[in-house]
Amino acid sequence: MNRKVSRKKLVVFDVEGVLLPKNRYLAFEVGRNLSFLQLLKLLLFGILYEIGALSLESAFKKIFKLFQGFSIEELLEIFEKVPLLPYTETVFVELKKRGFKTALISSGLPHVVVANLALRLKADYAFGLELETDNKILTGNIKGDVLKKNGKALVMKEILDLEGLSKKETVVVADDRNNAPILYPEVLKIGYNPDFLITVKSDRVIEENLLELISILEGKQRSWHSLSRHEAIREAIHAGGFFITFASMLLGIYPIAFLLFLTILIYMASELARLERKTIPLISSITVKAATLSERYEFTTTPIYLALGVILSLLFFPTPINYASIAIVCLGDSAASIFGKVFGKTAIPFNKGKSLEGFLAGFAFAFLSAAIFLHPLQAFVGAILGMFVESLPLPVNDNLSTPLAAGIFLAFLF
Repeated sequence: MNRKVSRKKLVVFDVEGVLLPKNRYLAFEVGRNLSFLQLLKLLLFGILYEIGALSLESAFKKIFKLFQGFSIEELLEIFEKVPLLPYTETVFVELKKRGFKTALISSGLPHVVVANLALRLKADYAFGLELETDNKILTGNIKGDVLKKNGKALVMKEILDLEGLSKKETVVVADDRNNAPILYPEVLKIGYNPDFLITVKSDRVIEENLLELISILEGKQRSWHSLSRHEAIREAIHAGGFFITFASMLLGIYPIAFLLFLTILIYMASELARLERKTIPLISSITVKAATLSERYEFTTTPIYLALGVILSLLFFPTPINYASIAIVCLGDSAASIFGKVFGKTAIPFNKGKSLEGFLAGFAFAFLSAAIFLHPLQAFVGAILGMFVESLPLPVNDNLSTPLAAGIFLAFLF
Protein backbone atom coordinates (compact mmCIF):
# COMPACT_ATOMS: atom_id res chain seq x y z
CA MET A 1 0.00 0.00 0.00
CA ASN A 2 2.76 2.46 0.93
CA ARG A 3 4.62 1.88 -2.33
CA LYS A 4 1.40 2.22 -4.30
CA VAL A 5 0.47 5.54 -2.67
CA SER A 6 4.01 6.97 -2.78
CA ARG A 7 3.84 7.16 -6.59
CA LYS A 8 0.74 9.36 -6.60
CA LYS A 9 1.26 12.96 -7.71
CA LEU A 10 -2.17 14.21 -8.84
CA VAL A 11 -5.50 14.24 -6.98
CA VAL A 12 -8.62 14.78 -9.07
CA PHE A 13 -11.78 15.84 -7.22
CA ASP A 14 -15.38 15.74 -8.22
CA VAL A 15 -16.93 18.93 -6.84
CA GLU A 16 -20.56 18.57 -5.80
CA GLY A 17 -20.98 15.98 -3.08
CA VAL A 18 -17.25 15.97 -2.30
CA LEU A 19 -16.22 19.59 -1.80
CA LEU A 20 -19.64 21.25 -1.91
CA PRO A 21 -22.99 20.03 -0.56
CA LYS A 22 -24.69 17.95 -3.24
CA ASN A 23 -27.33 19.83 -5.26
CA ARG A 24 -27.06 22.82 -2.91
CA TYR A 25 -25.90 25.37 -5.51
CA LEU A 26 -28.27 24.79 -8.44
CA ALA A 27 -31.29 23.25 -6.74
CA PHE A 28 -31.48 25.40 -3.61
CA GLU A 29 -29.42 28.57 -3.95
CA VAL A 30 -29.92 29.34 -7.66
CA GLY A 31 -33.27 27.58 -7.67
CA ARG A 32 -34.77 29.92 -5.09
CA ASN A 33 -34.43 32.73 -7.63
CA LEU A 34 -36.64 30.88 -10.11
CA SER A 35 -40.42 30.94 -10.33
CA PHE A 36 -42.28 28.05 -8.70
CA LEU A 37 -42.99 26.45 -12.09
CA GLN A 38 -39.34 26.80 -13.17
CA LEU A 39 -38.19 25.25 -9.89
CA LEU A 40 -40.50 22.28 -10.43
CA LYS A 41 -39.03 21.83 -13.91
CA LEU A 42 -35.51 21.96 -12.50
CA LEU A 43 -36.31 19.27 -9.93
CA LEU A 44 -38.05 17.15 -12.56
CA PHE A 45 -35.04 17.28 -14.91
CA GLY A 46 -32.80 16.31 -11.99
CA ILE A 47 -34.98 13.35 -11.09
CA LEU A 48 -35.18 12.19 -14.71
CA TYR A 49 -31.37 12.22 -14.86
CA GLU A 50 -31.05 10.30 -11.60
CA ILE A 51 -33.33 7.51 -12.82
CA GLY A 52 -31.59 7.36 -16.21
CA ALA A 53 -34.44 8.82 -18.29
CA LEU A 54 -32.29 11.79 -19.37
CA SER A 55 -28.60 11.84 -20.26
CA LEU A 56 -26.30 14.16 -18.34
CA GLU A 57 -25.97 16.47 -21.33
CA SER A 58 -29.71 16.64 -22.00
CA ALA A 59 -30.55 17.22 -18.35
CA PHE A 60 -28.15 20.12 -17.86
CA LYS A 61 -29.01 21.73 -21.18
CA LYS A 62 -32.65 21.80 -20.07
CA ILE A 63 -31.73 23.01 -16.58
CA PHE A 64 -29.57 25.89 -17.79
CA LYS A 65 -32.30 27.03 -20.17
CA LEU A 66 -34.15 27.95 -16.98
CA PHE A 67 -31.28 30.27 -15.99
CA GLN A 68 -31.52 32.40 -19.12
CA GLY A 69 -31.24 36.05 -18.12
CA PHE A 70 -28.99 35.50 -15.10
CA SER A 71 -25.70 37.38 -15.10
CA ILE A 72 -22.27 35.92 -14.39
CA GLU A 73 -22.04 38.26 -11.42
CA GLU A 74 -25.29 36.90 -10.02
CA LEU A 75 -24.07 33.31 -10.31
CA LEU A 76 -20.85 34.13 -8.47
CA GLU A 77 -22.69 36.13 -5.82
CA ILE A 78 -25.04 33.20 -5.21
CA PHE A 79 -22.08 30.81 -5.09
CA GLU A 80 -20.58 32.80 -2.21
CA LYS A 81 -23.53 31.62 -0.08
CA VAL A 82 -22.70 27.95 -0.58
CA PRO A 83 -20.58 26.53 2.26
CA LEU A 84 -17.70 24.16 1.66
CA LEU A 85 -18.02 20.72 3.18
CA PRO A 86 -16.03 20.28 6.42
CA TYR A 87 -12.23 20.06 6.21
CA THR A 88 -12.13 20.87 2.49
CA GLU A 89 -9.72 23.78 2.87
CA THR A 90 -7.54 21.82 5.33
CA VAL A 91 -7.27 18.90 2.90
CA PHE A 92 -6.06 21.14 0.09
CA VAL A 93 -3.50 22.79 2.38
CA GLU A 94 -2.18 19.34 3.37
CA LEU A 95 -2.06 18.14 -0.24
CA LYS A 96 -0.13 21.24 -1.26
CA LYS A 97 2.36 20.64 1.57
CA ARG A 98 2.94 17.12 0.29
CA GLY A 99 3.58 18.31 -3.25
CA PHE A 100 0.38 17.01 -4.88
CA LYS A 101 -1.15 18.69 -7.89
CA THR A 102 -4.92 19.08 -7.57
CA ALA A 103 -7.72 19.34 -10.12
CA LEU A 104 -11.44 20.09 -9.81
CA ILE A 105 -13.72 18.63 -12.49
CA SER A 106 -17.48 19.21 -12.52
CA SER A 107 -20.03 18.22 -15.12
CA GLY A 108 -22.84 20.21 -13.51
CA LEU A 109 -21.31 23.49 -12.39
CA PRO A 110 -20.28 26.40 -14.62
CA HIS A 111 -16.55 26.75 -15.25
CA VAL A 112 -16.63 30.28 -13.80
CA VAL A 113 -17.89 28.83 -10.50
CA VAL A 114 -15.40 25.94 -10.44
CA ALA A 115 -12.56 28.36 -11.25
CA ASN A 116 -13.67 30.59 -8.37
CA LEU A 117 -13.55 27.59 -6.04
CA ALA A 118 -10.15 26.51 -7.39
CA LEU A 119 -8.78 29.99 -6.69
CA ARG A 120 -10.04 29.81 -3.12
CA LEU A 121 -8.53 26.35 -2.57
CA LYS A 122 -5.37 27.08 -4.60
CA ALA A 123 -6.11 24.09 -6.82
CA ASP A 124 -4.03 23.75 -10.00
CA TYR A 125 -6.82 22.95 -12.48
CA ALA A 126 -10.52 23.73 -12.77
CA PHE A 127 -12.97 22.43 -15.34
CA GLY A 128 -16.71 22.96 -15.58
CA LEU A 129 -19.33 23.43 -18.25
CA GLU A 130 -19.05 26.53 -20.42
CA LEU A 131 -21.84 29.11 -20.40
CA GLU A 132 -22.84 30.99 -23.52
CA THR A 133 -23.31 34.66 -22.66
CA ASP A 134 -24.35 37.87 -24.36
CA ASN A 135 -22.75 40.84 -22.65
CA LYS A 136 -22.20 38.65 -19.53
CA ILE A 137 -25.87 37.60 -19.49
CA LEU A 138 -26.69 33.89 -19.84
CA THR A 139 -28.42 32.90 -23.06
CA GLY A 140 -29.37 29.54 -21.59
CA ASN A 141 -27.01 27.57 -23.86
CA ILE A 142 -24.09 25.53 -22.53
CA LYS A 143 -21.28 23.43 -23.97
CA GLY A 144 -17.96 21.82 -23.04
CA ASP A 145 -16.16 18.49 -22.89
CA VAL A 146 -17.43 17.78 -19.35
CA LEU A 147 -20.97 17.40 -20.72
CA LYS A 148 -20.05 14.54 -23.04
CA LYS A 149 -20.52 10.90 -22.14
CA ASN A 150 -16.79 10.42 -21.48
CA GLY A 151 -16.17 14.11 -20.91
CA LYS A 152 -14.34 13.77 -17.60
CA ALA A 153 -12.00 11.23 -19.18
CA LEU A 154 -11.14 13.76 -21.92
CA VAL A 155 -10.45 16.43 -19.32
CA MET A 156 -8.34 14.12 -17.18
CA LYS A 157 -6.27 13.09 -20.21
CA GLU A 158 -5.63 16.77 -20.92
CA ILE A 159 -4.39 17.31 -17.37
CA LEU A 160 -2.16 14.23 -17.43
CA ASP A 161 -0.65 15.29 -20.76
CA LEU A 162 0.06 18.79 -19.45
CA GLU A 163 1.70 17.43 -16.30
CA GLY A 164 3.46 14.54 -18.02
CA LEU A 165 1.86 12.09 -15.60
CA SER A 166 0.34 8.64 -15.98
CA LYS A 167 -2.89 7.21 -14.61
CA LYS A 168 -0.84 5.23 -12.10
CA GLU A 169 0.22 8.53 -10.54
CA THR A 170 -3.35 9.71 -10.10
CA VAL A 171 -5.95 9.64 -7.31
CA VAL A 172 -9.64 10.25 -8.02
CA VAL A 173 -12.05 11.31 -5.25
CA ALA A 174 -15.67 10.97 -6.32
CA ASP A 175 -19.18 10.31 -5.07
CA ASP A 176 -21.47 9.41 -8.00
CA ARG A 177 -21.70 7.43 -11.22
CA ASN A 178 -20.95 10.46 -13.39
CA ASN A 179 -17.28 9.90 -12.49
CA ALA A 180 -17.17 6.29 -13.68
CA PRO A 181 -15.24 7.15 -16.90
CA ILE A 182 -12.19 8.27 -14.90
CA LEU A 183 -12.11 5.36 -12.46
CA TYR A 184 -9.44 3.49 -14.39
CA PRO A 185 -7.92 0.29 -12.92
CA GLU A 186 -4.54 2.03 -12.53
CA VAL A 187 -6.02 4.97 -10.59
CA LEU A 188 -6.32 4.98 -6.77
CA LYS A 189 -10.09 5.33 -6.43
CA ILE A 190 -11.51 6.99 -3.30
CA GLY A 191 -15.28 7.02 -2.82
CA TYR A 192 -16.57 9.85 -0.64
CA ASN A 193 -20.10 9.11 0.63
CA PRO A 194 -20.36 7.20 -2.65
CA ASP A 195 -23.37 5.91 -4.53
CA PHE A 196 -23.66 2.18 -5.25
CA LEU A 197 -21.57 2.21 -8.47
CA ILE A 198 -18.69 4.21 -7.01
CA THR A 199 -18.78 2.03 -3.88
CA VAL A 200 -18.21 -1.07 -6.00
CA LYS A 201 -15.38 0.51 -8.00
CA SER A 202 -13.58 2.24 -5.10
CA ASP A 203 -10.32 1.04 -3.54
CA ARG A 204 -11.18 2.88 -0.31
CA VAL A 205 -14.33 4.56 0.96
CA ILE A 206 -14.61 7.65 3.13
CA GLU A 207 -18.00 8.05 4.76
CA GLU A 208 -17.69 11.39 6.49
CA ASN A 209 -14.37 13.07 7.26
CA LEU A 210 -12.55 14.13 4.09
CA LEU A 211 -9.35 14.39 6.14
CA GLU A 212 -9.18 10.59 5.95
CA LEU A 213 -7.93 11.15 2.41
CA ILE A 214 -4.59 12.31 3.81
CA SER A 215 -4.28 9.17 5.92
CA ILE A 216 -5.02 7.02 2.87
CA LEU A 217 -2.39 8.83 0.81
CA GLU A 218 0.10 8.20 3.61
CA GLY A 219 -0.63 4.46 3.32
CA LYS A 220 -2.49 4.07 6.62
CA GLN A 221 -5.07 1.32 7.04
CA ARG A 222 -8.50 1.53 8.67
CA SER A 223 -8.20 2.24 12.38
CA TRP A 224 -10.44 1.95 15.39
CA HIS A 225 -12.08 5.07 16.73
CA SER A 226 -14.65 5.95 19.36
CA LEU A 227 -18.11 7.12 18.38
CA SER A 228 -18.51 10.87 18.22
CA ARG A 229 -21.37 12.54 20.07
CA HIS A 230 -23.39 13.03 16.91
CA GLU A 231 -22.82 9.41 15.84
CA ALA A 232 -24.05 8.20 19.24
CA ILE A 233 -27.18 10.37 18.97
CA ARG A 234 -27.78 9.25 15.41
CA GLU A 235 -27.53 5.55 16.21
CA ALA A 236 -29.63 5.92 19.36
CA ILE A 237 -32.44 7.47 17.29
CA HIS A 238 -32.06 4.74 14.66
CA ALA A 239 -32.16 1.93 17.23
CA GLY A 240 -35.07 3.64 18.99
CA GLY A 241 -37.23 2.86 15.99
CA PHE A 242 -37.41 -0.68 17.39
CA PHE A 243 -39.93 0.51 19.99
CA ILE A 244 -42.37 1.36 17.21
CA THR A 245 -43.17 -2.36 17.19
CA PHE A 246 -44.51 -2.18 20.76
CA ALA A 247 -46.34 1.09 20.07
CA SER A 248 -48.07 -0.63 17.16
CA MET A 249 -49.12 -3.50 19.40
CA LEU A 250 -50.68 -1.05 21.88
CA LEU A 251 -52.19 1.57 19.55
CA GLY A 252 -52.65 -0.34 16.32
CA ILE A 253 -50.70 -0.54 13.06
CA TYR A 254 -52.67 2.03 11.07
CA PRO A 255 -52.56 4.86 13.66
CA ILE A 256 -48.79 4.42 14.06
CA ALA A 257 -48.25 4.33 10.28
CA PHE A 258 -50.29 7.53 9.94
CA LEU A 259 -48.28 9.25 12.70
CA LEU A 260 -45.04 8.24 11.00
CA PHE A 261 -46.27 9.68 7.70
CA LEU A 262 -47.10 12.98 9.42
CA THR A 263 -43.64 12.91 11.00
CA ILE A 264 -42.08 12.59 7.53
CA LEU A 265 -43.99 15.66 6.31
CA ILE A 266 -42.98 17.70 9.36
CA TYR A 267 -39.38 16.57 9.00
CA MET A 268 -39.26 17.54 5.31
CA ALA A 269 -40.60 21.00 6.15
CA SER A 270 -37.94 21.28 8.84
CA GLU A 271 -35.15 20.35 6.43
CA LEU A 272 -36.33 22.86 3.81
CA ALA A 273 -36.47 25.52 6.51
CA ARG A 274 -32.97 24.61 7.71
CA LEU A 275 -31.55 25.06 4.21
CA GLU A 276 -33.25 28.47 4.16
CA ARG A 277 -31.30 29.19 7.37
CA LYS A 278 -34.44 28.97 9.50
CA THR A 279 -35.25 26.53 12.26
CA ILE A 280 -38.24 24.60 13.55
CA PRO A 281 -37.97 24.25 17.34
CA LEU A 282 -36.67 20.91 18.59
CA ILE A 283 -36.74 19.11 15.19
CA SER A 284 -34.00 21.22 13.57
CA SER A 285 -31.88 20.94 16.70
CA ILE A 286 -32.14 17.14 16.77
CA THR A 287 -31.38 16.90 13.05
CA VAL A 288 -28.20 18.96 13.37
CA LYS A 289 -27.01 16.97 16.38
CA ALA A 290 -27.62 13.62 14.67
CA ALA A 291 -26.51 14.48 11.11
CA THR A 292 -23.08 13.66 9.70
CA LEU A 293 -20.73 16.53 8.90
CA SER A 294 -21.73 16.59 5.24
CA GLU A 295 -25.46 16.10 5.93
CA ARG A 296 -25.57 19.33 7.94
CA TYR A 297 -25.16 21.21 4.67
CA GLU A 298 -27.62 19.14 2.63
CA PHE A 299 -31.22 17.97 2.67
CA THR A 300 -30.85 14.89 4.86
CA THR A 301 -32.93 12.01 3.52
CA THR A 302 -31.80 9.12 5.74
CA PRO A 303 -34.59 9.52 8.36
CA ILE A 304 -37.18 9.59 5.56
CA TYR A 305 -35.99 6.26 4.18
CA LEU A 306 -36.01 4.71 7.65
CA ALA A 307 -39.56 5.95 8.35
CA LEU A 308 -40.73 4.68 4.95
CA GLY A 309 -39.12 1.30 5.59
CA VAL A 310 -40.96 1.03 8.89
CA ILE A 311 -44.30 2.21 7.43
CA LEU A 312 -44.17 -0.20 4.49
CA SER A 313 -43.17 -3.08 6.76
CA LEU A 314 -46.09 -2.36 9.10
CA LEU A 315 -48.63 -2.14 6.31
CA PHE A 316 -47.58 -4.81 3.83
CA PHE A 317 -46.25 -7.72 5.88
CA PRO A 318 -48.32 -9.96 8.15
CA THR A 319 -47.78 -9.86 11.88
CA PRO A 320 -45.26 -10.80 13.33
CA ILE A 321 -43.05 -10.64 10.21
CA ASN A 322 -43.62 -6.87 10.03
CA TYR A 323 -42.29 -6.41 13.56
CA ALA A 324 -39.28 -8.65 12.91
CA SER A 325 -38.41 -6.68 9.75
CA ILE A 326 -38.47 -3.44 11.73
CA ALA A 327 -36.29 -4.98 14.44
CA ILE A 328 -33.75 -6.12 11.86
CA VAL A 329 -33.33 -2.68 10.29
CA CYS A 330 -33.42 -0.70 13.54
CA LEU A 331 -31.22 -2.79 15.81
CA GLY A 332 -29.26 -4.80 13.23
CA ASP A 333 -28.38 -1.86 11.02
CA SER A 334 -27.54 0.35 14.01
CA ALA A 335 -25.29 -2.32 15.57
CA ALA A 336 -23.53 -2.88 12.24
CA SER A 337 -22.81 0.84 11.99
CA ILE A 338 -21.56 1.19 15.57
CA PHE A 339 -19.34 -1.90 15.61
CA GLY A 340 -18.12 -1.21 12.08
CA LYS A 341 -16.99 2.30 12.98
CA VAL A 342 -15.41 1.37 16.32
CA PHE A 343 -13.93 -2.05 15.58
CA GLY A 344 -14.08 -2.40 11.80
CA LYS A 345 -10.76 -3.49 10.32
CA THR A 346 -11.73 -5.91 7.56
CA ALA A 347 -13.49 -4.27 4.63
CA ILE A 348 -16.14 -6.31 2.82
CA PRO A 349 -14.71 -6.92 -0.70
CA PHE A 350 -17.86 -5.88 -2.57
CA ASN A 351 -18.53 -2.83 -0.36
CA LYS A 352 -15.45 -1.20 1.09
CA GLY A 353 -17.57 1.22 3.11
CA LYS A 354 -18.71 -1.71 5.31
CA SER A 355 -16.72 -4.07 7.50
CA LEU A 356 -16.95 -7.76 8.34
CA GLU A 357 -16.92 -6.91 12.05
CA GLY A 358 -19.91 -4.62 11.57
CA PHE A 359 -21.76 -7.27 9.56
CA LEU A 360 -21.30 -9.92 12.26
CA ALA A 361 -22.42 -7.57 15.04
CA GLY A 362 -25.38 -6.44 12.98
CA PHE A 363 -26.41 -10.04 12.34
CA ALA A 364 -26.21 -10.89 16.05
CA PHE A 365 -28.43 -7.99 17.09
CA ALA A 366 -30.80 -8.53 14.17
CA PHE A 367 -31.19 -12.20 15.08
CA LEU A 368 -31.76 -11.60 18.80
CA SER A 369 -34.31 -8.83 18.21
CA ALA A 370 -36.16 -10.72 15.45
CA ALA A 371 -36.31 -13.80 17.70
CA ILE A 372 -38.59 -11.81 20.03
CA PHE A 373 -41.28 -12.10 17.37
CA LEU A 374 -40.35 -15.18 15.32
CA HIS A 375 -39.22 -18.78 15.71
CA PRO A 376 -35.39 -18.85 16.03
CA LEU A 377 -35.01 -20.45 12.59
CA GLN A 378 -37.15 -17.73 11.00
CA ALA A 379 -35.25 -15.06 12.93
CA PHE A 380 -31.94 -16.52 11.77
CA VAL A 381 -33.00 -16.54 8.11
CA GLY A 382 -34.47 -13.03 8.28
CA ALA A 383 -31.42 -11.63 10.06
CA ILE A 384 -28.84 -13.14 7.71
CA LEU A 385 -30.74 -12.00 4.63
CA GLY A 386 -31.48 -8.55 6.03
CA MET A 387 -27.88 -7.88 6.99
CA PHE A 388 -26.62 -9.26 3.68
CA VAL A 389 -28.83 -6.76 1.84
CA GLU A 390 -27.66 -4.04 4.25
CA SER A 391 -24.06 -4.78 3.28
CA LEU A 392 -24.70 -4.59 -0.48
CA PRO A 393 -23.88 -1.39 -2.42
CA LEU A 394 -27.43 -1.00 -3.75
CA PRO A 395 -28.94 2.08 -5.43
CA VAL A 396 -31.72 2.00 -2.81
CA ASN A 397 -31.00 3.31 0.70
CA ASP A 398 -30.43 0.37 3.07
CA ASN A 399 -32.94 1.76 5.59
CA LEU A 400 -35.57 0.96 2.99
CA SER A 401 -34.10 -2.09 1.25
CA THR A 402 -33.17 -4.01 4.42
CA PRO A 403 -36.61 -4.35 6.07
CA LEU A 404 -38.38 -4.86 2.75
CA ALA A 405 -35.99 -7.61 1.62
CA ALA A 406 -36.19 -9.38 4.98
CA GLY A 407 -39.97 -9.07 5.12
CA ILE A 408 -40.60 -10.24 1.55
CA PHE A 409 -38.32 -13.25 1.94
CA LEU A 410 -39.85 -14.28 5.28
CA ALA A 411 -43.40 -13.82 3.99
CA PHE A 412 -42.79 -16.09 1.02
CA LEU A 413 -40.64 -18.67 2.80
CA PHE A 414 -42.74 -19.09 5.92
